This record gives sequence, structure tokens and C-alpha cells, in this order.
Amino acid sequence: MWRDPGTPADSFYEVRPECTDVPKSRFKIRAGKTLSARKWHAAFSPDGHLDISKTLGRIQHGGIHPSIRGEVWEFLLGCYDPNSTFEEREQIRQHRRVQYALWKEDCRQMDPVVGSGRIITAPLITEDGVPIQDPLVLLEANPDKVPTSTAEKNEDDVKPEPSNDNTSHDGTLDNDNTSHDATLDNDNTSHDATLDAASSNGSESVSKPPPPVGEIILDKKIIQWKLTLHQIGLDVVRTDRTLVFYEKQENLSKLWDILAVYAWIDKDVGYCQGMSDLCSPMIMLLEDEGDAFWCFERLMRRLRGNFRCTDSSVGVETQLSNLASITQVLDPKLHQHLETLGGGDYLFAFRMLMVLFRREFSFCDSLYLWEMMWALEYDPDLFSMYEEADSTGEKSEESKGKTKAIRQCGKFERENQRCAGKNGDAPLPISLFLVASVLKEKSAKLQQEARGLDDVVKILNDITGNLDAKKACNGAIKLHKKYLKKAKKT
Repeated sequence: MWRDPGTPADSFYEVRPECTDVPKSRFKIRAGKTLSARKWHAAFSPDGHLDISKTLGRIQHGGIHPSIRGEVWEFLLGCYDPNSTFEEREQIRQHRRVQYALWKEDCRQMDPVVGSGRIITAPLITEDGVPIQDPLVLLEANPDKVPTSTAEKNEDDVKPEPSNDNTSHDGTLDNDNTSHDATLDNDNTSHDATLDAASSNGSESVSKPPPPVGEIILDKKIIQWKLTLHQIGLDVVRTDRTLVFYEKQENLSKLWDILAVYAWIDKDVGYCQGMSDLCSPMIMLLEDEGDAFWCFERLMRRLRGNFRCTDSSVGVETQLSNLASITQVLDPKLHQHLETLGGGDYLFAFRMLMVLFRREFSFCDSLYLWEMMWALEYDPDLFSMYEEADSTGEKSEESKGKTKAIRQCGKFERENQRCAGKNGDAPLPISLFLVASVLKEKSAKLQQEARGLDDVVKILNDITGNLDAKKACNGAIKLHKKYLKKAKKT
């Protein structure tokens, strides 16, 4: 019997020719397996209602064709209700674009670099609100306001020599030098994450123009936001630097703008290292910046708990604790071995959970993994839950009592629904079972060869580029079922 060998999808995400060590993608577009544009459009009624159950199976087994990936993700992430019409979705889309533009303008009023096509990579302000007067900083942040004599002096003193640094002699970004290390360090992820939590809805507007260069800022919320801007810039120029897409300054600045706006409207979380990895695909898949922002915002609804930090803890610690519990149930010998090595806190899995395996897979394969995860977890009430949370702060009683259409749910979510009410615990995300499946696969090697935490990290780092996304998802589903059965007995 003839089987379609599939077409490689790497051509949709072109890699810079000098980057020869990038792992090849395993994901292939397969006729009859991958969700095609034809099958996707056929799932809509004439007025726009989507029977998403017709698409979830395809996505779970063969992913999404890159040409329609962006619009499908908008549904998987809860941007739109599948029961809405074309007209209703267009109204929502236009309203959100206007809202994003207003938020972006608020940010531009506080710092003119927002929306300018440039990026900040140097600190602008001290924690006391005092602007930093370094000439390079002034040039980068306010090139039109720096005295000519200062700019000329700076050009004479600093010559543009080739280096691995991402700022050129005039303070602007050099797109040919984006070779910063992209490693997400465990001890650095909470940098600039503890922002003012007094208001997280971003509803306030900035009515006055930005203070002149040199004026001290007193508003603590603005100070905290401006303190994050250069960190966002440093991370942006490291993100997906092997892709041709990010050779263009306009794409880098779009990513920076979205993250800067998000840091302002979600003050409880602000910005943390790793968010640029989550936002980057949205920029590539959705042409309109406002649409990309809202897709990222919906993804953060799922993950923001991981990034919420206090002076004494990082949000992802809860997930790491859940991972330890899962491993203790499913592989008690491995769990005991890890505890003996001092790894009972499971910090070695930190990166996998924070950026959803972006570093363990090629760019293309990580997108394939994400959409399979979201299809498996899909809940048709996502849109209404998010909208109600925005308007009331919590789910309404009507929503809580509403019966879900199980057929419209993903396979993983259906299992959670069947077990709902049998215990008071909230369902665990599939990402935890993905990590558990990786640990299960490496269990023997970890137990035999790991004599310290450095060995554990090395063994897990060796999986980079060698994982199969579909196999990992299938393994996660099996472990989930096994875990639920064992959990019932305890």
C-alpha cells in the first residue's frame, strides 16, 4: 500500500544559511493526515460556525498545514468561539485591534521608542526613577533629543568594529550580529518579573506626554515597566536568531513592542525571560501585530502562573511539585533516585515547562508539538471562560453548571471531564505529562548513569533535536490515563 512520505515543512521557516548546526525538523506535511486548508474551511458552516470536532483529530495526528496555522491557533487558544459567525468574529477582531492600538499608544506616551521601529537594549532608568545619562542610552532611547555635540562626540569615541554585541556604535540594533546565547538559565528567569501587582487589567491610560530627557519619574508603575524594557530588548535579539524572518528590523521591533505592551497591561506578571520564545511564533504566523498580541495574550492565560513571581518563589514551582508527584506515582524508583541526588525539586525540568519545549525541538517541530498539545487539551468553553473572567473576574454560576459538548473537546480534555468531580483537584496540564514521558523514556539511563544533578542535566540536554513530537504526545496521553487510574486508588 502506498503511503505519502510527506513534505518537509522547514521551507516555511527559512533558516539563515550560515546556521548549519540547527536540528532538522521531523514534522512533515502529509496528505490525509495534516489538517489542510481545504479540510479546515470545510469545517465551517456558510455563516461561519465551526465544527471544531472535525479538525481536532487531524491536528492530533498530523498537525496543521503552515499556511493556515495562525488562524487555527486563534481558535485553539480561545481567541474566538467556534459557535460564532464570520461577522461576529470580525467585530471582535476589529475591537481588539483598536484596544491594542490604544494600549500601545499609552506605552508610546511613556516611552517614544514603542512603535518607532527601534528596540531598547540598554537600561533607561534607575530603580529610583532617575534617567540614566549615558550618551549611548540617550541615543538609543531619544535620538532626536540628544544634543548634536554629544552625538558627534560619541561617534568619534566609539568606532563600529565587528563584535558579538547587538548594539552598534550609535545605539541602534545591528541585525547581522544576533549571536547572543539563547539558553534560558534557571537562576535568571525571574529577572524583572516582580512587577507592581496593584492593577493587572491595564485599564488606566497615560494622559500626559513622556517626561523630558533627564526628568525624574515618580510613578512606581512606570518605573517598574521602564526597568524591563532593555531586558525585553536583550531577549528579543537572542530569540530565534537562526531564522531569516528575524533578520528584518521591523519583525524584531514588532516582537519587542508586543512584549512591552503586555508587560504594561499585566502588571502582576510583567515580563520574564522566556516570554519572547512563546511570543515569537505568533509574530511569524499572524501578519497583523494586534492579532499576534491577542494570540500571545491567550497563550499567557494558560501559562502566566508559571511566570508569576514573589520575593521568595517562582510560579513554576507549583508545576514542578506536580511533576514530582506524577513521577512518584508512575515511576517511584526514578523519583527516589532523583531525590537521593538532591533533585527532588525537579528544577532540571524548569526550562521545558517555562518555554514549552522550545529548546528541545527545532522551531518547526515545537510548533507541531504545541498545536497537538492544544488540540488534545481543547475546551470549547475557552472563549467564554476568558471573556467572563475579563468582565466579572471569575466564572459565572451559569457557566460553571453548563454541560460541555464532549465531542467538541480534545482527547486529553475528555479524560479530564470523565474524571471531573471524583476529586477536588484541578486538572493537570498535558505539558507535565510530556515532561513525565521524557523522564520515563530516559528512566533507565538516569538511574544507571546519573551520579549527580549535573549528570541529570546532561542526559536531558542530550534529547535536544532527538525527540519525536508525536511520540512524546502519545506517551503523555498514556501516562495521563495511567496516572488517573492510579490516583483513583489512592
